[in-house]
Parts: sequence; structure tokens; C-alpha cells
Amino acid sequence: MDVRRVTLAGRFYPGEPASLKEQLAYFFSHVALPHPVDACGIVSPHAGTIYSGQAAAYSFSAIPSDFNGTFIVVAPSHAGYPDCTSGLSWETPLGIIECDEALVSALDINRDDFAMAQPENSLEVQMPFIKFRFPDAKVVPVLMGRQTLQGAEAMAEAIVRTVRETSSDVRIVASSDFSHYIPDEEARRLDGYAIEALFDLDSEEFFRRIREEGVSACGYGPIAVMVEACRELFGAKKSELLKYMTSGDVSGDFSQVVGYAAVAVF
Repeated sequence: MDVRRVTLAGRFYPGEPASLKEQLAYFFSHVALPHPVDACGIVSPHAGTIYSGQAAAYSFSAIPSDFNGTFIVVAPSHAGYPDCTSGLSWETPLGIIECDEALVSALDINRDDFAMAQPENSLEVQMPFIKFRFPDAKVVPVLMGRQTLQGAEAMAEAIVRTVRETSSDVRIVASSDFSHYIPDEEARRLDGYAIEALFDLDSEEFFRRIREEGVSACGYGPIAVMVEACRELFGAKKSELLKYMTSGDVSGDFSQVVGYAAVAVF
């Protein structure tokens, strides 16, 4: 088995297994969903877990813990790599997450193990949450380069076609933080305005609002991929904001924050 090794443990999340388990258990124990949710897709943040981990726990709590299929994790490439996937399994401090090689092999997206092995928090930070809550699940990692609506629609089509061809049991994760390094009040206003467009799963309006207001969400493309794929694969009709917070809620500094949202699609 070829394995993608951890690169950010001890920086973005605890590297020692016991400490990581303790932190994740704390986050999940402090999730209070308003009602039972069984999401086909989620938006999950990817900052250092001390800041965004509680929101990520809300996201993954929208999927029942007995899910043992495959997570397709679509994430922005902060390093500028073009769209790619990989057949590498993923190392975490909690153990290896096996790659769904059959799905990767059928997916019409370029394979690039080199790009996937580089430090990339948008993918790596999701993996401990998956391994902790869904120990038997597999993963298909996807990096998205240029984020356009047309590109998102094309990637969603490729995912839909492949899932149907392989009869795979999947859930789709869009990895994204929202506004970056602006005052807390402004982040909440801008992010709320953008997220509102997702309630009816309107990717086009979501893109329009992102551009209209210059919302500095780093994974708006992956969000659109997830939304479009969920609409086609599962007949999803709506989404719900389960949790919104900013880094200021943890640091106490509200002058320059990053926004984090947990969104469930169903």
C-alpha cells in the first residue's frame, strides 16, 4: 500500500495520538445539532483545529457515525496545483485511511501523487476527523486548482459519473474556510450573505455573491462541486448552516478573523 505521510501533525492538529483523540472527543462531545441530520455532503473548515475544529466536528456530525463508505474530499490547492487526485492512502496519527482505489481509477481527473504528497492543510486537516468518527471509511482526495463555476460543474459531473459507474457509497466533503483577516462583524455579514445562497443549493448565485462582495472564502469552488454532485447523485434540495464561528471566538481577537462554517446538504 502506497501511503501519503502526515506533514502537518503538531502544527495544524496534535501529532500525538492520545492528545489528538482527546481534542477530537472534546469537539464532538460539544456538538448540539438542532435535529437529526443525515447529510450527503458537507462543508468543513481546514484551519488549525484549535480554531476551526469545533465547526468541523459539527460538519462531520451531520453524517451518521456508522457510515463506512467513501469520503470524496474536494479541497482547494493553496499551492496552485491543477485539478488532481491520487491513489495514495492517508496516514493520520490515528491510523491509515485506505484510499478507494477503484473509484480513483475510474475518476476522470488527473492523478498526481507528487502534488498530493505536499503539505496541504485543506486536505490533511480533514483526515483525522474522518478516521476518528468513521474508522472503517475510505477516502478519495481531490485537489481543485482554478476555481470557476464551469470547472466546478465539470468536476461534479466527473464525480457523479464515476460514483454511478462504480456503484460507490459516498459522502462528499467540501473543504473551505470563509472570510480571511477582516473584522469579526464584517466576516459574519459577508459569510452569511454568501452562505444564504447555499440554502437552496444555488451554486450560480453563490458564485455571484462571492464575487460581488469579494468574499475571501478559499474553497468556494469545492463547495460548488459538492453542491452540484449532491443535487445530481442524491436529489439534494437544500442545505442548513449547523455552526458558524470565527477565530476570534477562540483567540478573543476580533479585529482580524477567519470565518468557519459547518454546512450540511441533504
